[in-house]
Amino acid sequence: MPFIDVENITACTIKRALVPALCLSLLCIALPVLAADPAPAAPAAAPDTMAPLPERSQEDALALQRQLPADEQQQLQAGGDNFLALWQPANSGAPEGTVVIVPGAGETADWPNTVGPLRRKMPDANWASLSLTLPDLSGDLPTVAPAEQPAGPVSSDNKSSPPDAGAGVEKATAPGAENGYKPPANDANQDQTKADAERIFARIDAGLAFAQQKGARSIALVGHGTGAYWAARYLNERQGPHVQKLVMIAAKTPTDATQTLVQLLPGLKVPTADIFFNDRNQARVAADQRLQASKRLKDNGYRQVNLTPIIGNSADNEEQVARRVRGFLSPTPQ
Repeated sequence: MPFIDVENITACTIKRALVPALCLSLLCIALPVLAADPAPAAPAAAPDTMAPLPERSQEDALALQRQLPADEQQQLQAGGDNFLALWQPANSGAPEGTVVIVPGAGETADWPNTVGPLRRKMPDANWASLSLTLPDLSGDLPTVAPAEQPAGPVSSDNKSSPPDAGAGVEKATAPGAENGYKPPANDANQDQTKADAERIFARIDAGLAFAQQKGARSIALVGHGTGAYWAARYLNERQGPHVQKLVMIAAKTPTDATQTLVQLLPGLKVPTADIFFNDRNQARVAADQRLQASKRLKDNGYRQVNLTPIIGNSADNEEQVARRVRGFLSPTPQ
């Protein structure tokens, strides 16, 4: 008969009986602890918006500061804004004055088309140059989209098109549009345009004050693109007692402007040169409208200069512009 280890069997039997009892005891101890432990706190909700991004014009100005000589850079203040202006004194012991250059939308103080070449050429023509940095317009300011919200049920009525699907067509076909100009759609738009004008005028004020500090005998405002519009509007509304002449180059009316350049002409009380290239039909039509409006004014000193571009030769085109500006600012005695 085989040997049976009774003691070992008894021990195993006891262990099997104790395991369930031990598990039950541990469970009884853990349950109150789990019940008392509070639920983990929900993560804080993300804010709907983030801090606004820097203006494009600020980023462009920082790039210019890294590229250009420090002695050309001037930090001017306009209201609460500090902005970059590029200064070059006249290469003469007896300069005639200073040209304050107003760039167009999207252009820097050293823009390669007209603005930069002109600011570098004028010192050799006995004129100091000060080229301004303009702020971004309200419609061009960078924004950060708010955090996405859970999408609600989609109605069968608007699955195929967004609520404002016809807004672009309505704006593009608004009556009275000419030369890219479209009348403001509402009061809010007019308020934005007024705020843009105040910021731009403050920078022109700062530029003129700097030119006076440098002892300029004469000051001319020179605007390129939409900068020509803002220079003309500044003289129209502020009268600019320290500005003796205005030069508009390839002038354009901003899309959301409250007035056209044609409407601003009667308010210009200084001699004005209107320089444009005749290679584009839209530019020719707009320039002709300004010319016809000037003929209805008396003794306004308006002069239009029609240039034919030299295809593929930007240096000669820039020289054409600079030569006409020099001739207007410093006419040769007859």
